[in-house]
Amino acid sequence: MELALEVLFWPFVACLVLTGIHSYLGLHVVSRGVIFVDLALAQIAAMGATFAFLLGYPEGGNQTYFYSLLFAVIGAAIFSVLRLREQQIPQEAIIGITFAVASATAILIADRAPQGA
Repeated sequence: MELALEVLFWPFVACLVLTGIHSYLGLHVVSRGVIFVDLALAQIAAMGATFAFLLGYPEGGNQTYFYSLLFAVIGAAIFSVLRLREQQIPQEAIIGITFAVASATAILIADRAPQGA
């Protein structure tokens, strides 16, 4: 029992620290009202990688990472510009629509990719 406590002490401390950090950051994300932007950007990056597959680049290649990064940067730039404009449509709705469109587009691109789905 003493060995188990000794082995599990530092992982338990790390869990407590991570819980505190995530709670603090989560409160700021919720207070700003932009909750799902990370999911939308991840889906846009996945769409970029899928587009690289469509162009024939190998999985895990530098070109695939470049396209993924390029799509994510373009998506982040669009979200940041839209944030500054006064709109009738809430930003969260635009982010949700972007997530759905990026998901559907990635599936359609994967269907046409030479490597297969």
